[in-house]
Amino acid sequence: MSTPTDTTTNVIDADTLKAWIQRHDDVVIMDVRSAAEFESLHIRGSYNVPLQLVAEHTEDVAQRVGRRVVLVCHSGVRAEQARQRLHEVGLDSAVVLDGGAPAFAAAGGEVVRGEQRWAMDRQVRMVAGTLVTTGLLAGELISPKLRLLAGAVGAGLAFSAATNTCAMGAALAKMPWNRGAQDPDASVALGRLPQAG
Repeated sequence: MSTPTDTTTNVIDADTLKAWIQRHDDVVIMDVRSAAEFESLHIRGSYNVPLQLVAEHTEDVAQRVGRRVVLVCHSGVRAEQARQRLHEVGLDSAVVLDGGAPAFAAAGGEVVRGEQRWAMDRQVRMVAGTLVTTGLLAGELISPKLRLLAGAVGAGLAFSAATNTCAMGAALAKMPWNRGAQDPDASVALGRLPQAG
């Protein structure tokens, strides 16, 4: 089991988080997914501070939270991006929950369920896969030039992995089905975080 001051371990599992919640009153669970994703499933007592707000207000976030900070998303990618940003401003104790909110729910952790939506990474995989398949089929049936669509999507995914960003995810976040809940503005999200003591 890791401790939040152990700088060699940046990831904890759901059972460790459950134990922390039972033993410590200073655990801050910060969910960095969109408000719509947070609304569909989140850990009871967690705070929704979407990754974009963490990126724009990293120092403010680091000053508000204490030493025992657990970052949550769906797959760990956005939580790790948030952890790296917080590390850059001196908050070395933040850790990422392995498997995110779904893993915590599967481990019997207390969660809040709302309207179910696909996680953003699942939406990206669906759109990317559909575009590649469409490009390949259209290249065979209509014009070989349409295969370029598959190549463009592949290049975009490679760039996304290399830069640890996701333009497709940002675009999908603006779609109507992902707008059930509006992301909080900075003052609201930061105001909800407990003040470090």
